[in-house]
Amino acid sequence: MPEPSQHRDAGRPLELEEAERLAEALRAFGSASRLRLLWALLDGERTVEELATVIDMEQSAVSHQLRLLRQQRLVAVRRDGRHAHYRLFDHHLPDLLGALRNHYEHADGPSGSS
Repeated sequence: MPEPSQHRDAGRPLELEEAERLAEALRAFGSASRLRLLWALLDGERTVEELATVIDMEQSAVSHQLRLLRQQRLVAVRRDGRHAHYRLFDHHLPDLLGALRNHYEHADGPSGSS
């Protein structure tokens, strides 16, 4: 696990260029299917076939969404013969996904009511 010294202070001012990069990265979270894929990977590495079954999507659609998530460095892939095994890119993502869900529950309540 990285040491805090490996990261700059998250509370520092946000410059325009970094804000634009972060906004682009956050667009990857703007799809229900991509969020479901990320959640399915919280339990660990899975193949495209396993992911398609877990989230009830066609394998071709899962592969397309995984390609987008790979481009944003949200998932990583390990090849084993003809199979590709996907996992979350790093240890920050479970906390980030949990914080997204917790924020929603705090702001709107678990049933969607205020």
